[in-house]
Amino acid sequence: MSYLLAILVPPLAILLQGRPFQAVFNAILWVGGLLFILLPFVVGQGAWLLAVIWAIVVVYNRRSEARDRRMIDEALRRRG
Repeated sequence: MSYLLAILVPPLAILLQGRPFQAVFNAILWVGGLLFILLPFVVGQGAWLLAVIWAIVVVYNRRSEARDRRMIDEALRRRG
């Protein structure tokens, strides 16, 4: 679900991952890309794609952090 949201509305996906400042900058990039997609410029498509990739990376990293935290907690629980 988060990955689909990252593709469709990248700033919202980043905001839901708990990164409000990144969401603001991503929104600026995403909206700018959407505006320039209407014009025949490649820059708009690149900016939109960059915003989507950024959101996917943030969602992936958030899941990795949660998985790593669970592994560390489990190792600490076993140790002591």
